[in-house]
Amino acid sequence: MLPIQITLQDLPASQALEDHLRKKASKLEQFYQNINKCRVTISMPQKHKHQGKLYSVVIDITVPGKQELVASHKLDEDVYVAIRNAFYAMQRQLDGYTHKRRGDVKLHASYPNGKVKAIESDQE
Repeated sequence: MLPIQITLQDLPASQALEDHLRKKASKLEQFYQNINKCRVTISMPQKHKHQGKLYSVVIDITVPGKQELVASHKLDEDVYVAIRNAFYAMQRQLDGYTHKRRGDVKLHASYPNGKVKAIESDQE
């Protein structure tokens, strides 16, 4: 089971929201099995009357071999859309991290380097 820490700033606690976050976090283990910690922070950094409620989601994951992977999605009017986009960004990061750990990263072919000293011609 993935240890997850959920922090809600400037918004009321909701069991449905926490269950949704735990479900999304457990799906991250499909992309990388050895996740040490997962911290999710949801906040409303701005309280504009004209734009409505805007949510910011930050996901911070600790994995072995690299200290932290951080993904965020800032300022969306729907908290579930902001969560979805932040977890999608984290899935891409974890996918890239696992490819690098396994050595699946595409290496570009190196071309031979050298200098031409002389050009000889057989036509005389």
